[in-house]
Amino acid sequence: MTNRTAIAEGLFTWPSDKPALLGSRCRECNIAEFPVKSSCPACGSQDVGVEQLPRRGKLWSWTIQGFMPKSPYNSGETPETFTPYGVGYVELPGAVCVEARLIENTPEQLSIGMEMELVIETLRYEQQGNEVVTFAFKAVE
Repeated sequence: MTNRTAIAEGLFTWPSDKPALLGSRCRECNIAEFPVKSSCPACGSQDVGVEQLPRRGKLWSWTIQGFMPKSPYNSGETPETFTPYGVGYVELPGAVCVEARLIENTPEQLSIGMEMELVIETLRYEQQGNEVVTFAFKAVE
């Protein structure tokens, strides 16, 4: 059996049947941030709480990334096997815009304002066979 581990702790609830991104919200000015921060970048307060962010949002902006990301975000592909992928900002209601990989990876599949939903995807397999997972967003059908 393959062990599935998150790319980093504290980014999203894992393991979970309904994973959610984890953000922080300032109790002084109500500003939300992703990923979790120990203080508010808007007012400087350290009175912040951790909360699960909404799983759905609207695509605010996007592009197709045509180059391989650096470690630890590299999927293990080589320049010969690399496939461009979508990257976008997804605006989560009442929260924040989150930069993320998009499942869709062609301009024909993406449009600003389309509804997106959080998914957990395999990023790569480690030498020991463990599966490293990360968050992404996909279009809601």
